[in-house]
Order: sequence, then C-alpha cells, then structure tokens
Amino acid sequence: MSRRRLAFWRTVLLFAPAIVLYTVVLGAVSVLSTFVDRSGRFAHRCARLWSRLILWTSRVPVDVTGLEHLTPGTTYVFVANHQSMFDIPVVFAALPYQLRIIAKRSLGSVPFLGWHLKRAGHLLVDRKQGNAEGILKRWRRLVADGLSLIIFPEGARSFDGVVARFRTGSFLLALQAGLPVVPMSISGTLPVMRRGEVTITPGPVTLVVHPPVYPPAGPRTDDMVVAKQFAAQVRGIVAAHVDGGDPAVGTWTSN
Repeated sequence: MSRRRLAFWRTVLLFAPAIVLYTVVLGAVSVLSTFVDRSGRFAHRCARLWSRLILWTSRVPVDVTGLEHLTPGTTYVFVANHQSMFDIPVVFAALPYQLRIIAKRSLGSVPFLGWHLKRAGHLLVDRKQGNAEGILKRWRRLVADGLSLIIFPEGARSFDGVVARFRTGSFLLALQAGLPVVPMSISGTLPVMRRGEVTITPGPVTLVVHPPVYPPAGPRTDDMVVAKQFAAQVRGIVAAHVDGGDPAVGTWTSN
C-alpha cells in the first residue's frame, strides 16, 4: 500500500472519527457553559483543549518560538498566514491568551463548531455587506473585556504556501482601535492537510511569534492608505519566516 493511500485510510478510520468526537463533545460542553459564563472564557478553554487533542491525535508536534515578546495582560491583534485548517488548532493551542477570531458568518451554522463560535463571542461577519462601524464597535467591546483577536488576513488558505497579500480591512480596524499587531509565521501545516483535501499527514509545525508592531502614531490624512502600508509591513514580517514565502510582495513604504 502506498504512503498516500495509507495516510488516507488512517485519516478515515482514526483521525477523522477522533476529531469529530472531540468537536461534538467539547463543542456541546462549550455551548452549555456559555449559559453560565457569558464571557466565553470557559468556552475558550474548551477550544484550547480541542486544539491540543487534535494535534496530539494527528501527531502534529508544534515548535513555538517568540512568546517572550508578549506582555501578559496586554490585548493584541494576532495576525498569521493561512496554509491549512490546522492553523487554527496550532494558534489556539500555542497562545496563552483568551482569543476570539474574525470569521465569515456562514461558519456560524456549522453544528457544534459554529455554535461554539456564536456563543463564545467570536466575530462572525458578512464580508459582502461590510459594516465596518458595527464590527469596530463589537471589536471594542471585546478589547474592553481584555480579549485578543486572531486574524488570517489573506482571506483564504494558500494552495502552495506562498503568503498572499494581506487584506486591508482588519488593519484599518486595528489602526482605529489603536491596538498592537503581533505578526505570526506558520510553517508546516500545508503538508499536514492541504486545501481541498481531507487526508491528514502527520508532521512537525513551527509557529514563530514576532515582536508586536504598533500602528503609526501621529495625525493621519487618510486611514485607508496608512492601513495598506501597515498591512504590507506586517505581511513582509510574516512572509520572511514562512517556507516558500516571498517577503518582497507588498513591502512597507513609509510616508
């Protein structure tokens, strides 16, 4: 039997059933907990346990560096490249922060996983409608509660590992909220589970947490222009530490 075929059957018979079980059980516990703990903090602990179980079962060890750059108790906007569905378990398992993600609204209808996202206070947005003011308002409420955000600003998972341009919207919100952005580089999740495939192939992953980048200070004549430059700066940092990344795409140009 070929290695690829072996990986497929191992996924179907072992990894997938285990992940479904973790999602159903911990998703149910998470949703029920929100009726008592409306802050979603216990639900986030369920999400971290879910992430660690998935990584352990799938035999995906994660090497994390750079956590020393973070200051405990500080609210951050964590920004990472997006290679695989495994990026989310990697980030949630590795970061000792109460995290909420910005995700498309349609995910909210996914049983257990989507129910958790809706009940635990994650930002589910309709990208077609926009409504930046409403998103910023909800974002500020999360910040007031001491919660950090995780964003994958490429907008979709990469097919080849190359880091695409970062969309500006999230950086505009970070700029207006005055929050430090923490670039993160994820490598190794692409071969674990490629976009469009269901096969899980065990393998090591690295997560590099870079020092926080603060929004440009001082008066601004055009927030959108500054946000584009800010996004390009952060993308360059992320891509420079990703296998197959191209730090030259969308470089920072200061005013």
